[in-house]
Amino acid sequence: MADITKTIFLFSGQGSQYKEMGKELYDSIPQCKAVIETAEEILSMPLGNIIFNGEESELSRTVVSQPAILAMSLMALEAVKTKGIDASAVAGHSLGEYAAMAASGMLSYEEAFRAIKYRSEAMEKAANANPGGMAAVLGLSASDIEEVCKQIADGGSYITPVNYNSPAQTVIAGTVEALAKAEEALSAKGAKRIVRLAVSAAFHSELMVSASEEFREKAKDIKFNVPEKAFYCNVYGNRLTDFSDMPSYLAKHICSPVRFTDELACIKADGYENYIELGPGKVLTGLVKKTLDGVNALNVENLKTLEKAAEL
Repeated sequence: MADITKTIFLFSGQGSQYKEMGKELYDSIPQCKAVIETAEEILSMPLGNIIFNGEESELSRTVVSQPAILAMSLMALEAVKTKGIDASAVAGHSLGEYAAMAASGMLSYEEAFRAIKYRSEAMEKAANANPGGMAAVLGLSASDIEEVCKQIADGGSYITPVNYNSPAQTVIAGTVEALAKAEEALSAKGAKRIVRLAVSAAFHSELMVSASEEFREKAKDIKFNVPEKAFYCNVYGNRLTDFSDMPSYLAKHICSPVRFTDELACIKADGYENYIELGPGKVLTGLVKKTLDGVNALNVENLKTLEKAAEL
């Protein structure tokens, strides 16, 4: 059994969703079915039917994908609990921080779904009002990307780095016009690949300020507890210790960069050796393997990966 004091749970963000995710867990573990039932009650949305039977286009909408990924992540969490797998710390990438808050005891599942409802509705509204896009830049240093973005922004087209995912991958976000300029300039500077993300908004940027303000007001009625596990955060790239005003922290989180590379370095420095990603896909597992040496990283998203984690 992996040492709980050296194990951390990770939760992935928007874009990792796929049709029928979590179906095996839902069908075979009663606690996982209960997660979907809780989500549907809070959201007044047939979430299970959308995930398991709906169209990809519907699942990719912000107001659906965010609660769907949260539900899938919490199903994976419930699944590992049935195998006696636990961790002493949690971290999430962007949206994943909401599953991390629930896993840490900071939010009940009901409050987590209420929070994600407020967040996804505010962000979809902001995306419609301020269209934009995002792209992952591979094989170029963060400082080079920052320099190119600053030059374009100084020229009057808004673009900025928003996800520091690994030393070799940074995601940029901005207006559609600025993205096109950045792609050209970054290719000329030597980027290996630039991949447009399947989103119609510039998440974690200034184009989300209206969503941030709307969320802060609504989140004031959500009950936050002091977490029972160490909680590592995107906004500061370290361990969060002040939980006195989570609505303000999460509002800031909506329009601040995700400092995941710094976060992973901090987690490793604190002695964590086992990184278990709970939820759809294995994006974070890949980032851990590319960024940290001498650690174990695996994901849990179905019965096969659950058994593999249990063998650890």
